[in-house]
Amino acid sequence: MKILGGTSRVSVLALRKALEEKVNNLSANDAAQFSNDLFTILTVLSSSVGMRRALTDNARDAAAKSELISNLFAKNISANAQAILATAASLRWSNPSELADAIEQLAVEAESFVADKNNELDLVEDQLFNFAQLLTANPELRQALNTAADSDAGKVALLESIVKGKYANSTLNLLRRVVVLRRGRNIDATLAAYSHYVAARRNRIVAHVKTATPLSAAQQQNLITALGKAIGKSVHINVE
Repeated sequence: MKILGGTSRVSVLALRKALEEKVNNLSANDAAQFSNDLFTILTVLSSSVGMRRALTDNARDAAAKSELISNLFAKNISANAQAILATAASLRWSNPSELADAIEQLAVEAESFVADKNNELDLVEDQLFNFAQLLTANPELRQALNTAADSDAGKVALLESIVKGKYANSTLNLLRRVVVLRRGRNIDATLAAYSHYVAARRNRIVAHVKTATPLSAAQQQNLITALGKAIGKSVHINVE
C-alpha cells in the first residue's frame, strides 16, 4: 500500500466524508454509476500529469479549476462526480499524483457502497481475496492479466471468461478496473489496494490468516472477536 503524505491524508479524510454524504442519498444503481464516473476521472488523471498539476495548483483559484472540470467532464460524468472532483481540487495535496490516489480510493469505496446496499460487502471482500489466491495458484493467468502486450479489452474478456456469473457484480466491476487501471503497479499490488479500500468502507481491518488445518466457523468467529478486541477495530479475516 502506498503511504500518502500527511497533507494528502487529511484531504482524503475530508473527501471520504463528502463521499459518504453523497452516496447515502443514492440508490445502489446510482451509486454504481457514481463509482463508474469516478473511475472515468481516475483514467484521465492517471494519464495526464498536466491535469493533476492544474487541479492541485494552489495558485489557481477555485473558479478556474471548476471551469476546467466542467469543460472536461460535463458531458461525460454526473454532477455528483464533478462536485467531488471540485472538492478534491480545493484541498491541498502533498504531491499531485496523490489526487489520483484519492480518487481511486473514492471510486472503490463507492462501488463498496453498492455491495453494502445489496448485502454483498462481505462477499465482495471474500471474492477479491479468492481471486488473489487464484492468481497465486495460476502464474500463467497472472502473467496474461499483468502483461502490457495484450489489449485492455482482451484482458477484460479473459477475466470475464473466468469469473463472470461466479462473482458478485461489484466484485467483477472492481476486477475489471484492477486489470486495466493498474497505474504503474502490478496486478497483485492493485488488487491489494482495492481490498484495503473495500475494507475501509466499514472502517475495519483485513487480517490474512494462514493455518495448517482449516478453521471451523466458530473458530473463525472467535478469532475475529479476539483480534477486534486487541486492535480496537472491526476485523475481517481471510483464511488460507
